[in-house]
Amino acid sequence: MKVKPPLTPLDTIKKVTHTKAILLRARIVFLSVLFFVGVVIWKIVHLQFLEIDKWRHRAKVAQLEYRPILATRGNIYGDDGALLATSLPFYRVALDPVVASDVCLKTGIDPLSQALSDFYKIHPPDYYKKLITDARARKRRYLLLDQGYITYEEKKMMSRWPIFNQGRFKGGVIFEAQYKRYNPFKELARRTIGMQRETHGYGLEYSFNQVLKGVDGKALYQKVVGGKKGVDEKTLYQKVASGNWKSVPEGTVIPPIHGCDLVTTLDINLQDVAQSSLLTVLEQTDAQNGCAIVMEVATGAIKAMANLSRTESGKYIEAYNYAIGHQGRVEPGSIFKLPSMLALLEETRWPLTKPIDTGQGVVRFYNRSMKDVKKGGYGLLTLQEVFEKSSNVGISMAIHETFGADPQKFIHYMEQLGIHQPLGIELAGEGKPYMITPKSKMWSGVALPWLSIGYNVQVTPLQMLVLYNAVANNGKMVKPMFVQHIQSTHGIIKTFPITVLKEKICSDETLHKLKVMLEGTVERGLAQRIKHGFYKIAGKTGTAQKLLNGRYTDHHLTSFAGYFPADRPYYSCIIVVDDPQGATFRFGSEVPAPIFKDIVDRIAGKDLQARQPINGSLGSHPTLRSNVGNTHELRFLCQCLHLPEPINDIAADWGTMQISPTGVTFQHNPSLKEVPYVLHMKLQDALFLLEEHGLKVTVVGNIHGAVSKQSKIIDNHITISLK
Repeated sequence: MKVKPPLTPLDTIKKVTHTKAILLRARIVFLSVLFFVGVVIWKIVHLQFLEIDKWRHRAKVAQLEYRPILATRGNIYGDDGALLATSLPFYRVALDPVVASDVCLKTGIDPLSQALSDFYKIHPPDYYKKLITDARARKRRYLLLDQGYITYEEKKMMSRWPIFNQGRFKGGVIFEAQYKRYNPFKELARRTIGMQRETHGYGLEYSFNQVLKGVDGKALYQKVVGGKKGVDEKTLYQKVASGNWKSVPEGTVIPPIHGCDLVTTLDINLQDVAQSSLLTVLEQTDAQNGCAIVMEVATGAIKAMANLSRTESGKYIEAYNYAIGHQGRVEPGSIFKLPSMLALLEETRWPLTKPIDTGQGVVRFYNRSMKDVKKGGYGLLTLQEVFEKSSNVGISMAIHETFGADPQKFIHYMEQLGIHQPLGIELAGEGKPYMITPKSKMWSGVALPWLSIGYNVQVTPLQMLVLYNAVANNGKMVKPMFVQHIQSTHGIIKTFPITVLKEKICSDETLHKLKVMLEGTVERGLAQRIKHGFYKIAGKTGTAQKLLNGRYTDHHLTSFAGYFPADRPYYSCIIVVDDPQGATFRFGSEVPAPIFKDIVDRIAGKDLQARQPINGSLGSHPTLRSNVGNTHELRFLCQCLHLPEPINDIAADWGTMQISPTGVTFQHNPSLKEVPYVLHMKLQDALFLLEEHGLKVTVVGNIHGAVSKQSKIIDNHITISLK
């Protein structure tokens, strides 16, 4: 066993010194910890008792925030005050479960839960009861009962439910309002009225957004993080849609400036007429899309603008504004012959009787052949007949002869009419027109002839209508207008006056000739099928082959532009139908022209100002087609239309009214006392009268025509023929 040597005095001293150092360090650490703990305890006591008010204020301020008070968006009205667009309140239903008293909650929770279950039809009553009682136990100050929105009428109904009927400050019910845009007339003029979105939009809603939206206000709010029962909710609590926030009564409030209202030029009745007429033909022809515009001649006010396009399901909706937009900018075809003829007449002063030999209907310009639709051609025509029959050969030959040596002169006439530039209308998204010029790289020797008949140029339907409207307006070209004025609760803020784009588009001599040719197109030309015996229509048909993938195809764009009544123009109108299907629906006279006539007929029935006065001479047609009916109603009609008093009087119930330059007479047949006389009547009227007499009726012929023959009664049966 090894024995350790005894410690020397030096070793003993070293050991004692080391031990003292360790104890010293331990004391220092202990004292440091004790000091730190003391400081922490002192700080806690200081914050808890000495600075409590200071830090409570800072905590409150940290949860304060200025939040917006949304301005109410302005309304959009029609020209007669009809409401076209407005903002309606919709609500989400929430509850502060802490507010209601114990008695109120105990007596009302079961019927309230049942009412919520019956209304939302999502959860059973027990679900809502547990939801509310659990939230109350946890002292939650905000409970959203359903994510869906309710209407104002539903809100009024819910306000009568148990607990809810105690109101916001005793029952705790919270109806969070959110305003949504609503169009009472649904699809009518939807693209024109428009929509405003965060990043983009269209129509009046988008174009006048700054006027409609107003200026948001702001108020000071504090975030709700909990609370105790008994807090004065009436002065402290306000829930807004974006979260649990309460208003600060002493905070600054900047009230919102609500949006202004737009009073437009749209006539909702004419809009309905235009849209329904367009829809009928689009469905009949299975066309790709179409548009119809009705404009007031003197002012340029747009009274109706309908745009319909076919969806994949075959339904037609207002999905794009072809009347003004880029997609509606197309080669117009023969309706462009009006500006071509204007340039020709201004340059040459040719009489309308000037002969033009169209030959066999084919003429060659350099390496291309221009053809007329009629096989074999029209032969020798007058200048007026060239326009009325829409002879491509005749127009192009005349334009080439006059402007071939200096085509820029023709372009100058077009530019004077503004065809090369947008109209600058109030609606955003107007398509920019295109027209080939001699400066273009695409210009060639055949460019001018094809330009004269509506190719090598792209314009919107509205731009073409403005030109036709100028002819109707005695040469004054006015800018289309969509808004009459902007108004607020204080009155009218801004009025939109008539804007004249050009005081005179041509000489009076040329203007007279253009009117004669437009009237002749309906009276004797390609649009004879829409000729009317009650009033005159002036207009021009158009048919253009569509350019697809760089080649002209067998698909067509059909159009008709004109105005009425021709001798006292009140409205102008353009119809464009894109790609109608079927062999019988290829030309402007077959598709858009009948739409034009239908619109004119229905407008004339609604708006007597657009009618041709009929108490004067009617030329060679003294008797109207609609001259058979009940004599008492015919007399009333005479009074409404300010016709001369009848020369004779009759006692029969049914008779015939004849109008001549010398006056109005009634005639009757004794047989009318037993059987109605229905000749010249429309089918609907004839059927009503005959069936009212208990007769069985057989209809023969065109159901859209008038009765041309009625048979004798055999075994209580009668046959009527229509044509």
